[in-house]
Amino acid sequence: MSLLSCVEVETHSNPVASVIWLHGLGADGHDFEPIVPVLNLPANLPVRFVFPHSPKIPVTINGGMVMPAWYDILDMSIERKVDATQLVANAKSIHQLIDREIERGVPADKIIIAGFSQGGAVALEAALSYPKALAGLMAMSTYFATKDSVEVSAANASLDTLVMHGSQDPVVPPSLGEQLVNALKQKGFTPAFKSYPMPHAVCQEQIADISAWLQQRLA
Repeated sequence: MSLLSCVEVETHSNPVASVIWLHGLGADGHDFEPIVPVLNLPANLPVRFVFPHSPKIPVTINGGMVMPAWYDILDMSIERKVDATQLVANAKSIHQLIDREIERGVPADKIIIAGFSQGGAVALEAALSYPKALAGLMAMSTYFATKDSVEVSAANASLDTLVMHGSQDPVVPPSLGEQLVNALKQKGFTPAFKSYPMPHAVCQEQIADISAWLQQRLA
């Protein structure tokens, strides 16, 4: 399997940590690229941000239109019927990107997996099932599509997890964010949860919180 195409941004030369950050439905790897300079990470913590591009596939809820997507969404009910086979396959593609970061000299425990919306669902599967201990998992405006099937690795059974959600999100309702937190707790995790008065988006207060969390996890 060939590696996913990615956008890469290094905050300073010789990165000692990496963040692999997955975009949402219909976006691409450039979507969160502008957030890197706004995080204001310190010069003594050089980080490589890896923003993979998802494949382009037909998406049922959008009339079968071909677009960037990590997996097909079959209906938009609160249960979120998705193509779990595609989701898991792309989680394995993220494992390949983690492996590459390790080959490039970044230890697994200095690698964070992040994802927004659809990308968050893949990030959850990828991080929790990865066989080496990671630095953390950031799930933004998302839901736990594979909560009943994910095989959590022993290495990441207590992974630091940050869940962030907008209280006015019309796309992924806040209740799905709450279900995600509860599902993680049932699996023995102690996720941090932050809610923001925003729709399906990212806000300035959240960016400041992300910066602080990344520095804490990667220092």
